[in-house]
Amino acid sequence: MEESPFATLLKPDLDAILERCAPLWEKLRHGRLFLTGCSGFFGAWLLASLVRANRDLGLQCKAVILSRNPTHFLNDFPELANDPHLEFLTGDVRHFTYPKGSFTHAIHAATDTSQTADKNPLLLLDTLLEGTKRVLQFCGTAGVKDFLFISSGAVYGSQAGGAGGLVENCLYAPPPEDGRASYGIGKRMAEHYCTLYGQRYNMAVKVARCFAFVGPFMPMQGHFAIGNFISDALFADKITIAGDGSPVRTYLYAGDLVVWLWHILLQGQGAYNVGSDEAITIRQLAELTVRQIAPDKEVCILGKGSARNVYLPDIQKARSELGLDVFSDLSTAIGKTAQWYSQWAKREAVETKVVAPKEKLLTLVVDIDGVVATLTPGNDYALAEPQPVTIEAINRLYRAGHRVILFTARGSATGLDWQEVTRQQMQRWGVCYHELRFGKPAADYYVDDRLISPAALAELAGLGSSFSHSADPLVVSVKEKDSP
Repeated sequence: MEESPFATLLKPDLDAILERCAPLWEKLRHGRLFLTGCSGFFGAWLLASLVRANRDLGLQCKAVILSRNPTHFLNDFPELANDPHLEFLTGDVRHFTYPKGSFTHAIHAATDTSQTADKNPLLLLDTLLEGTKRVLQFCGTAGVKDFLFISSGAVYGSQAGGAGGLVENCLYAPPPEDGRASYGIGKRMAEHYCTLYGQRYNMAVKVARCFAFVGPFMPMQGHFAIGNFISDALFADKITIAGDGSPVRTYLYAGDLVVWLWHILLQGQGAYNVGSDEAITIRQLAELTVRQIAPDKEVCILGKGSARNVYLPDIQKARSELGLDVFSDLSTAIGKTAQWYSQWAKREAVETKVVAPKEKLLTLVVDIDGVVATLTPGNDYALAEPQPVTIEAINRLYRAGHRVILFTARGSATGLDWQEVTRQQMQRWGVCYHELRFGKPAADYYVDDRLISPAALAELAGLGSSFSHSADPLVVSVKEKDSP
């Protein structure tokens, strides 16, 4: 099998993972794992380390990976599609078809993020709870003996400023009357399901309450501050903090994270906080990112002030029982992530054959409605859905180093403020951009000598026949009006 891109880029990390988990790998020899939610950030690391352990140690450990859309993951890592030890199963975690045969271990990581709760908390809870129940029922009947549930530090609810790290047996919990607490409440309820089904089926259930992380394969344009900071440091003019920079966070490197997860699965007992206990404010994080990546760039703080909040785990239990620790310092973790992201972006740009002029980086000003988002009845932009082909084109051009400015007329005619809705949509849909501007005048038509169509944009990004369009990628067109 051809060497994996992540194996090539992250060889020192995989070497360290193999060594730090050395006493544990024998427990997986000739085993069979069932994995959910492992086609994202966590999954890339878990699968990379498993593939490496199989290759170097001859474990012959097989894995079945459940995913709603494994094609997307395998497009990034096509060599995994032919790995004889990996089988990808397409399905929804709430009603997937049970794979045949017995399993020895399971890792259940499938869930949408807390950001989803703001849009549809009922769907989030249904997916989390019904999905967890089905996975547990399957694992119980399939003979699983060791079950790891990927939970979250959100189960503790809000943490008061000045408080110490949260311990696993503390009595804090999210308030049930808070509609924004659905993610933490759902994870807490799912943990209880794990306890009950573990007792019913005699499964050893372990829980990883995950806090915040940084490393290759994490989303770089989303609701993770550190990913946004690294992306800004690499490709934007400055790093922007939307708030006042006072919230306190901690970040564990992804290479350390996967060591923790394997240890908890294979020798843990009960629940463990997973994360770093080295606190840093968001402002300090932005400044550290700048020093590591782009010392000439400034940090811009937009917020006028906010209630100080803390998201800090106590990790003494993992240290004392499993011998785990924060193995990688944050500066090194940021540097490694930035190096990976730069190389990954270049690799994608080459593979997608971006046809924009190589001697000049372009500035692209892109409309939102009718281009990035679908048009909506009554101009209710909260109902808009993403346009995946256009978004893919924008992201490819962004990763190739071109400057992307989103410019919208939302609210120009009505005076309504659509900024927060729009920013959340762009984050949720994974749109990569450098600036988001409002105030574009509402009009019936825009006539411009530098205008190209969405089809031409796709052509420019190397997407070819994704649209039916003119053969000339730079054909001048007359665009229909942007609804206010």
